[in-house]
Amino acid sequence: MAEATLSGATHPILENDYASEWMGIEVLALSDGHATIRMTLRQEMLNGFGMAHGGMIFAFGDTAFALACNPISPAPGEENTITVASGVDINFLKPAFRGQVLTAVADRRSSAGRSGLYDIQIFATDAHTPGADPATSTPGELIAEFRGRSRTIPKK
Repeated sequence: MAEATLSGATHPILENDYASEWMGIEVLALSDGHATIRMTLRQEMLNGFGMAHGGMIFAFGDTAFALACNPISPAPGEENTITVASGVDINFLKPAFRGQVLTAVADRRSSAGRSGLYDIQIFATDAHTPGADPATSTPGELIAEFRGRSRTIPKK
């Protein structure tokens, strides 16, 4: 499935996430309420104008959102719950193009009971530097802002 994080850990929700695998998403960083991911835009991710299809940008942001909402290791008593989107908004600010590397940075803004609020910023750059530290390097030009509202529900 999706690539390992830089620390060598993976997130359990990626084990059967074939969409994220198809998109080529690489997990760069994970912590409580935070995720940073990266992918490269391929030809089949473009719309008829030759720019990233809005659905690809949305799906990419949604993966970062899901990773930030769900713990890598659930606390005792949380094993039978999952956190899902209850609603989202996305604003497309600039286009992205084939070959560009997208980085999504997701952060929890608020959490109360079973509800949460997350902001995800999506950046594009022409290339990433192999071995660069995503915590200290600039992720590129801001192309989209994604705001997600989450809800924790029982696992079925």
